[in-house]
Amino acid sequence: MKRAIRKSGDVTALGAMSGTSLDGVDAAVVVTDGHRIGRFGQTLYRAYSEAEQTVLRAALGLWTGPAVEAAREVVEQAHLELLQGVGGVDLIGFHGQTLAHAPRTHGTLQVGDGAWLAEALGRPVVWDFRSADVQLGGEGAPLAPFFHFACAHHIGAEAPLAFLNLGGVGNLTYVDPSFDRPETPGALLAFDTGPANAPINDLLLTRQGLPFDEGGRIARQGSVESGALERFLAEPYFARIPPKSLDRNDFAEMIGMIRDLSDADATATLTAMCAAGVAEGMHHCPTPPARVLVTGGGRHNPVLMQMLAVSLDCPVMPVEEVGLDGDMLEAQAFAYLAVRVARGLPTSCPGTTGVRAAVGGGTLSWPQATGVAV
Repeated sequence: MKRAIRKSGDVTALGAMSGTSLDGVDAAVVVTDGHRIGRFGQTLYRAYSEAEQTVLRAALGLWTGPAVEAAREVVEQAHLELLQGVGGVDLIGFHGQTLAHAPRTHGTLQVGDGAWLAEALGRPVVWDFRSADVQLGGEGAPLAPFFHFACAHHIGAEAPLAFLNLGGVGNLTYVDPSFDRPETPGALLAFDTGPANAPINDLLLTRQGLPFDEGGRIARQGSVESGALERFLAEPYFARIPPKSLDRNDFAEMIGMIRDLSDADATATLTAMCAAGVAEGMHHCPTPPARVLVTGGGRHNPVLMQMLAVSLDCPVMPVEEVGLDGDMLEAQAFAYLAVRVARGLPTSCPGTTGVRAAVGGGTLSWPQATGVAV
């Protein structure tokens, strides 16, 4: 049976992403040749149950052991349940669930066996997107910037712009659309801006049993503790020249700073820390972006969006205003990146992860029982 990837033309790819917010699995179809975006297709979502979230939280920050194995089983089964009903797909991009990220010491860990998923779904699966980048000296994150570059061209952007993803951790991609290829020096700069939703979610889960601050309701009732905000911004991470990346728990001391505050004041302060980290990060952009397009769950928080609007010197808007889907952009990114991996194209470069040269990460696994020519 032939196992080959067509060298040209569009591929229908299904990407799946489970982020550090631990809310669930996003999946999305993208038709692409690995350069341009042809069109966007079906999107799906499967929430993690409270029991599944408990298993995943127990494994955060761990590299091996029974808790990691339990998390892997949760991740694999959730993805199988969500993806098995999607037809007409040539290729699957499977990110897995990040449990630990320390590229300079231990590496990066995303649980979920792509070879097992390929066999279960009967489709080729691209997975383990980050390891090759880390092995070549990169941060292994963020990986969505090459897709952001394609999105900038898809929406017809002419001036430099920034994509800001506010998930568990915030990350920013500066895109200069005057370039033709994302790996060209100057086309992209990307880095993590700091904690985003993760500390807010963790605080509210512990104190009130709430998964997140819906509509910014709790933050709106509180006041920002300026002393804690100043100590947060004194963290050396913000002065580091990008590219740079963070683990979900790298700023765990933030919770200590606001331990004695009321729920409302603590939530307002953590929200302000997220916005302040983004504002600090904007200083690293080569030129001021014409606009900031916000994706991820944080864009649904009007208090956070207002803080960003006040802090930044350019328009800030959800990506829906340019016709993109902010809930599915990362899942779409891994569909797009899967095609690039399958065709031997780079998925990261010095400007996005600090890797020594442009590299195509990812492992392509084929199901044993089928031979699919993609």
